[in-house]
Amino acid sequence: MHTGSSPRILDNLTTAVLTFDADLRLTSINPAGEMLFEISAKKAVGQRLAELLPHARLATRTLNQTLESRHPITARGVPLKLPGHRIITVDCTVTPLTDAGADGALLVELTQVDRLLRLARDESMLERQAANRAVMRGLAHEIKNPLGGLRGAAQLLERELPDKSLREYTRIIIHEADRLRNLVDRMMGPHKPLKKQPVNIHEILEHVRKLMLVEVPVGLTLERDYDPSLPEFDGEPEQLTQAVLNIVRNSAEAIQHQGTIRLRTGIERSFTIGQKRHRLVLRADIEDSGPGIPEEIQEHIFYPMVTAKPGGTGLGLSIAQDIIAKHGGLIECRSRPGHTVFSIYLPLENGHG
Repeated sequence: MHTGSSPRILDNLTTAVLTFDADLRLTSINPAGEMLFEISAKKAVGQRLAELLPHARLATRTLNQTLESRHPITARGVPLKLPGHRIITVDCTVTPLTDAGADGALLVELTQVDRLLRLARDESMLERQAANRAVMRGLAHEIKNPLGGLRGAAQLLERELPDKSLREYTRIIIHEADRLRNLVDRMMGPHKPLKKQPVNIHEILEHVRKLMLVEVPVGLTLERDYDPSLPEFDGEPEQLTQAVLNIVRNSAEAIQHQGTIRLRTGIERSFTIGQKRHRLVLRADIEDSGPGIPEEIQEHIFYPMVTAKPGGTGLGLSIAQDIIAKHGGLIECRSRPGHTVFSIYLPLENGHG
């Protein structure tokens, strides 16, 4: 917590811990609280609760009740409206402080339930995708072996055919065998090992932005909201560009190449990917105002062949997720009609900043 006498252990908690005085002015906040409210301790300390959370009347009422009764209060599953129209669900505990010099002070602990649900969902998704990739590798091997035999037989047959007009049929067999093999390879995603080097995420995003503006020269706008303080990290630029390009193309198709896509970057602290907690994680958002992803496929959009687009292969997002996973990261999606956000998370343990 950002007061001189506070124990360092509070700085590493994932629970937001805040203290208020008897006038409900914030006296301290730990890093998890800063991240939750998206505000620095320097700016937040000294603000009244009503200034910090202008739309959270229930929170104000709860703290006032605790001040009057001097009894701890715990509330679970409380919706909390944050600045920027974000609504989260938290478990909240308010405890009166009885230490000397803390008369009337309150300790507030906020645990974001959405975050715990996200961790369970993400871990399940990563496990299913790992199992899915193992099945796909076996399936690819079983498919490509007979395809190679078919192709070879067609080539031999083509040499023996006396009538050249019949070779059109063998060429169709060869062409279709090659097409199926390429489809299987695409389903498996990039199989080359990563050639990592220091990467700047903004250079990746800018490259994709320029590619898309050439690809769709009229009707599409790509806005940028970058955090210039983000450090470099170790990654492979070519594969990361492919992952971001697949997502941006998906967003462009969702808005039918007419409208605005927003590219945004930032930092997440004490962020968990799978079962590993990272001190710092880079976040890159791709946001569009399209019709949204149908609810029935939202849990499965990162699997091959899952798509809401007529004629789509459903491989773009699957390949993107595979590339980001190889970098130790994760892609999440939040979607409702009129608002879809794909968030790319990449650990910064190897940051160069």
